[in-house]
Amino acid sequence: MQPIIKLLGTAASIGAGFVSAKVVDIIWEKTTGHKAPKKGEDVDQSFVQAIVFAVVSATVSAVITQAVKKGQNKVLKGFNRSRTEVA
Repeated sequence: MQPIIKLLGTAASIGAGFVSAKVVDIIWEKTTGHKAPKKGEDVDQSFVQAIVFAVVSATVSAVITQAVKKGQNKVLKGFNRSRTEVA
């Protein structure tokens, strides 16, 4: 059962990556009025804007990833606790 929980945690982490990308895109567009830069696009943005985008992206991603890890650890602790109570 524990490998299944770990796989679900991995899936949640991947999902968190997609969610964080969408959150950053929405925040960027509402703040700047421009679409968020994407890889491979020819974007006329200043160096400062590129740095700010990178910092915001990394921050949002780190916060969401840590929240997912915390939730995963909580589920694993609950699962392990219930297994010891049954045994």
